[in-house]
Amino acid sequence: MLQVLRNCVGRLVDSMSEFRRLLGVVSAVVILVCCGFAQNPLSSTGVKTIPVDQIRPGMQGVAYTVFQGTQPEPMEFEVLGVLRNLNGPKANIILVRLHGQKVEYTGVVAGMSGSPAYIDGKLAGALAFRIGEFSKEPIAGITPIGEMLEINELDRSPGSEGSVGKTTSSVSTKTSGPGVPPDSVSDFANALKPIETPLVFSGFSEEAIKLFAPQFSAAGILPVMGAGSVSGGKQPEPLVPGSAVSALLVRGDMDIAATCTVTYIDPTRLLACGHPLMQFGSTDLPMSKATVLATLPSPANAFKIVDTTEPAGVFVQDRHSGIMGVFDHDAKMIPVQLTVHGAASDKVFHYEVLSNPHISPLAMMATTFNALRGLNEYGEEVSYQMNGRISINGYPDVGLKSLFSPSDGGRPAAIQAALAVGDRFGRIFDNPFRAADVHGVELEFNLVPERRSAVLESAHADLTEVRPGQEIVVEAVVRPYRGDRVLRRIPVRVPTSVAPGPLRIIVSDGDTLDRMRRGPFTFGQRLDLAATIAQLNQEHSSNRIYVSLLESEPEARIGDKIMPSLPLSVMNVMDGMRSTQEMSVQGESAVGEASAELDYVVSGTQVLTVTVK
Repeated sequence: MLQVLRNCVGRLVDSMSEFRRLLGVVSAVVILVCCGFAQNPLSSTGVKTIPVDQIRPGMQGVAYTVFQGTQPEPMEFEVLGVLRNLNGPKANIILVRLHGQKVEYTGVVAGMSGSPAYIDGKLAGALAFRIGEFSKEPIAGITPIGEMLEINELDRSPGSEGSVGKTTSSVSTKTSGPGVPPDSVSDFANALKPIETPLVFSGFSEEAIKLFAPQFSAAGILPVMGAGSVSGGKQPEPLVPGSAVSALLVRGDMDIAATCTVTYIDPTRLLACGHPLMQFGSTDLPMSKATVLATLPSPANAFKIVDTTEPAGVFVQDRHSGIMGVFDHDAKMIPVQLTVHGAASDKVFHYEVLSNPHISPLAMMATTFNALRGLNEYGEEVSYQMNGRISINGYPDVGLKSLFSPSDGGRPAAIQAALAVGDRFGRIFDNPFRAADVHGVELEFNLVPERRSAVLESAHADLTEVRPGQEIVVEAVVRPYRGDRVLRRIPVRVPTSVAPGPLRIIVSDGDTLDRMRRGPFTFGQRLDLAATIAQLNQEHSSNRIYVSLLESEPEARIGDKIMPSLPLSVMNVMDGMRSTQEMSVQGESAVGEASAELDYVVSGTQVLTVTVK
């Protein structure tokens, strides 16, 4: 009899718990419907929120995300506890177990981050974290809405009006207080990590994605290779909490888009993700609507297959607790035109990349390699002649001219070309003095269907003793890859100001000469934007042999300006400037230079010495 009574009491408790859970879900749904969920539940009149210190284990709620199409669907959840300070100092995570036929089948998937979570009809926060890689239960972490609303206070973008809605003041960010439950679920802490944001590459080859995925990851974007596209098609359905939304890093003939879920929305802006994309603070990323074509379940890498559709505004903030977008604005992107000649027909690519010091160089590398790699004429032995320019408001254009050929180490020319373009962008953006306003890029590549590389084998001068003002002829012999030797005679005149004594002659490729001119003292030196552009335009070409005359007198370089053959008295005066970022000194001075063009990428160095009488 006692056992029967215990069983009856147990069933009654279970029934009451189930009733309480269903009551919470129904109340949340009723409130959302009453607020006009299908239109815009978070209007300018605001939405009720629930602070962390009122959340208890066992509470029931409902979250919304899109599994297919554009309509958010509910997922029930049960609160397991609050993990204090897990996401940083005074940054908490609400740990929940999700319920529902779909979510229990798919698990917590990439692209679900930002899904709004409601308890008793009040917004608690955004699903943003998950457990490990192969979890058998859909356990997730919620970023509290109070921490996400703080993003608005940091915004100074055009159209910013301060508070988002009228409920910010009612949101508490307390991390302790009476009745706060202990960290009973702290064993999960080390396994929690942000839900990945699927980074969809459209128009990219598999090799390009694999090659640059580690660089995107290192830059702060975890590249979950979700399937999808950027169609730019129409999507009449409005964005609502639970909708899929995308941030575009590249758009046009090639696209890179990161997709997550809308958490909070009002007539002028929205909050999404519940964690950062790159956490670069203020940003300028195109914001677009998105349609979920399907949700792919997988124990290792579940993600949403997304089609990014019509523009919706701009993401202006990328912060620790989420991202914020504003409507009725357009992002400033860098337009790129890339043309490849020498194929069956000219291939012209038009696209735009975001303007960001960390991502723009990487995006330019990935798109350049992908455009060259995607041609039918591509091959391991193909070479490319590059011509182009980077246009910057208020400054001279940066010229892009070089020849690229497969190296002996097996590096294809397309990779070398991509790295060269990325290097130029990196140096333009990486200066602490002035932001670069890049307003256009033009690139042209002439495809050469063979390996065009050569090694400098030998060099000698026609004279061993010279007088100031006299001309020297240097004969350089290069051996092309699988070709006959080529002889080049390069005349160079000794300056009349050269002092008697030894004069070194360096016969070299352009890259060696640039590294020698920069010297070891300029490593890590950061110039202002004008000096950086001037230095880039002074760099030497890869398909020329250079003859440089070096005098044994010190040389000072201030920014992009060179002061050769300085007397000792002047060097003593300037010695105190060596601590400045733009000052460097070398033991020899470049007093003359000449070159000869080849149809090959030249490598190698020869050193000669003559005596000045």
